[in-house]
Amino acid sequence: MRSSDLEGSLRRFVKDDRILVKCAINVLESEDDAAARAASDAVDARPSVPSSDLHQQFGELLRSQKGADITFIVAGESIPAHRSVLAARSSVFMAELFGDMKEKASPCVEIKDIEVEVFRAMLHFVYTDTVPELDQKDEQATLMAQHLLEAADRYGLERLNVDTVATTLALAEQHGCSELKSKCMKFIVACAENFDAVAATEGYKYLEASCPSVLTELVKHMVKGRQAPRFDLNSSTW
Repeated sequence: MRSSDLEGSLRRFVKDDRILVKCAINVLESEDDAAARAASDAVDARPSVPSSDLHQQFGELLRSQKGADITFIVAGESIPAHRSVLAARSSVFMAELFGDMKEKASPCVEIKDIEVEVFRAMLHFVYTDTVPELDQKDEQATLMAQHLLEAADRYGLERLNVDTVATTLALAEQHGCSELKSKCMKFIVACAENFDAVAATEGYKYLEASCPSVLTELVKHMVKGRQAPRFDLNSSTW
């Protein structure tokens, strides 16, 4: 058909002897499909929630010393901190800083019988819930790990015991510290809860990779310890 064959207003729809037809198509969907699409759209429109960086924020609070309301004197060095953070994480600090003890009203508290680097490492854990990395090849790391366990006992930080005991066990094995190794193993196998908690730590992964023979010893101790009284690391003398 040519445009000359069309009359009047119809010719405006013809171009190059072709007719252009424009139409709209409506697609009907079921109620179930509509509900599913609406739910999907709602999920897509939901704002994303960033991952928590609370431990980093508290770590920065410790580093910046902003708002610090207490100062610890350790081996002659001043270490500012925040009473509320310490009390929230440690029942011992709670009693010392908010109980009837003399430290409650004092802006400065002297800490004895603990090395300054150990105290700093313990505060790092209190604020960030993470343990500072220890150089596994350094014999001094064994002493640091042992002192951290002592600090954990002293201030009632059970999580610090759990998080460091596997690393301490590996260090004790590598550097021939038999007494420290024995105490670590007793803590780990004292009960299934202890073992499960320790097995979930990064230190346990290191223990598996570096000292697999120790895992065999742990299993043997676990079997023998089922009938033994529960071992409490807090009651041990280091």
